[in-house]
Amino acid sequence: MSTDVAHRRWWQIFEVIFGIPFLVAIGLQLVVPFSLPRGLLTLVIVPMGAALIIIGTTLVILARREFTRHSQPTDPGRPTSKVITTGVFSISRNPLYLGGVCVLAGIALAVNFPWGLVLLIPALVACHYVLITPEERYLAAKFGEEYRTYAALVHRWIGRSRPSEETV
Repeated sequence: MSTDVAHRRWWQIFEVIFGIPFLVAIGLQLVVPFSLPRGLLTLVIVPMGAALIIIGTTLVILARREFTRHSQPTDPGRPTSKVITTGVFSISRNPLYLGGVCVLAGIALAVNFPWGLVLLIPALVACHYVLITPEERYLAAKFGEEYRTYAALVHRWIGRSRPSEETV
């Protein structure tokens, strides 16, 4: 693994940071089962879960396509040579993480798996400190003002800031 990367350890990947809590949630569901309200609310929760799965999958596909279009790796152990600001990266600095979170939340809602939602919260906190913060430091150090300008315009999870007079 190169030293010119944001993540240097094998476990600093989405699959571990979110997968372990998801597996713990499955275990908790077996030991201490609980469920979301049923009845009419199910008519909203299940389609909302399906929609999140579709949205999340779409984000992941579009982000991977954008990486490929710019010849950039998606493996966190490989260095990047440019800041991608086009496609889904124009509305989210982390569309792969956002997409994965949407898929996991969607699964939890669609199959009435509230432990999955509960343990998504500590996984999001871990994602911030273990994945996103090192990536942001790496990109700021490597690309300087280009990355700082991008980060000022595009939110970490979703949305854009209005450009100020100084950034126009």
